[in-house]
Amino acid sequence: MSGLFAFYECGQPDCRFRFPAEVQPVLTCPRCRQPVSQVGQPVRSASNDDHGRSPSPSLHLLLDNIRSLHNVGSIFRTADGAGVGHLYLCGITPTPDNPRLAKTALGAQNSVSWSYHVNGVETAVSLQQSGHCLWAIEATSDSCPLFAAPAPPPDRPLVLLIGNEKAGVDPGLLALSEQVVHLPMQGCN
Repeated sequence: MSGLFAFYECGQPDCRFRFPAEVQPVLTCPRCRQPVSQVGQPVRSASNDDHGRSPSPSLHLLLDNIRSLHNVGSIFRTADGAGVGHLYLCGITPTPDNPRLAKTALGAQNSVSWSYHVNGVETAVSLQQSGHCLWAIEATSDSCPLFAAPAPPPDRPLVLLIGNEKAGVDPGLLALSEQVVHLPMQGCN
C-alpha cells in the first residue's frame, strides 16, 4: 500500500458515485464498473504519528465483557482521538490479538496502550488500590449525566468502567465506583 489517496468520481451520468481510494493507474467504479476520474490532488494518508498529541496519563478505560469486535475497535479509535492513556480489556472483551479487530480500529490498536485481564472486578480493585478514581458509565436511577457530574479529583487518574452491551456494568464494578454517570442519549429511554 502506498498510503497515497485520492477521490474518484464515476463519469456515468446515471451513477456519478464519488469515493476515496488509494492512487492506482486504472480504477473502475465499485457501483457500475465503469471508468472513473480522479478529482483533485492525491493526499497522503494520515498516520497515527501525525496528530502530535501524547496520551493522557490521567484518563483510562476498563472494558469489561464487551462482546463485539466492532465496538472494541471503535473504542480504540475513540480512545486514540481522546488521548486515553490505557485500555484495560477484561473478561470476554476481544483484544488486538484478534486480526479482525484491526478492521475497525484502523491502526489505533497499535498506538493506544492496552492490557488484558481475566477478571474486571479484580482489575478495578487493583487500580483503586493504586490510587485510581473509578467511574462507571451506566444509566441507573442514581446516575447523573456525564456532563453534569462534578469534576473528578485532579490528583488521581480516572478510569471509566464500561460494561457489556446487553447486561451492562457488572454489579461488582458498580459497587466499587465512586461515581456512576450516563451518557445522555436522544431517542433512548
